[in-house]
Amino acid sequence: MNNGIGGNRVADVLFVCVHNVGRSQMAKALFNHIARQRGLRLSADSAGTEPEESIHGHVIDVMRELGIDVSRERPKLLTNEMAESARRIITMGCDVDTGACPAVFIKGIEDWGLPDPKDQDMAGVRAVRDEVRRRVEALIVELGGALGAQA
Repeated sequence: MNNGIGGNRVADVLFVCVHNVGRSQMAKALFNHIARQRGLRLSADSAGTEPEESIHGHVIDVMRELGIDVSRERPKLLTNEMAESARRIITMGCDVDTGACPAVFIKGIEDWGLPDPKDQDMAGVRAVRDEVRRRVEALIVELGGALGAQA
């Protein structure tokens, strides 16, 4: 189904948050890593409504602990095309009062309501990562069953 993210690949799952520097980057990396390990042709991408310059350092560190390198990833702006082409959109939790929360702009999404790892110590960021991983694993099981390896 997919032909390659970064080019014109359509993501099975699009993880979205405001700055695209923490939760959504972890979810994308974990999803793609776990799907590859299981031999599933599923893919994820991530974006933000107000992307920052680079991924948080603690996020890079806790992902490296799992053998996943996100240091070269760059936050990117959510586009209408990304949202319209994704099979599933998941927001990571944000303050809807900010006006920048993706949940305000995108209908029919699922919100995971996860705490922002920004300004947390390593233990806090690890806890967020582990919850993201738990949810990503459940999502892959769900999508793998629904779409099979042909996805």
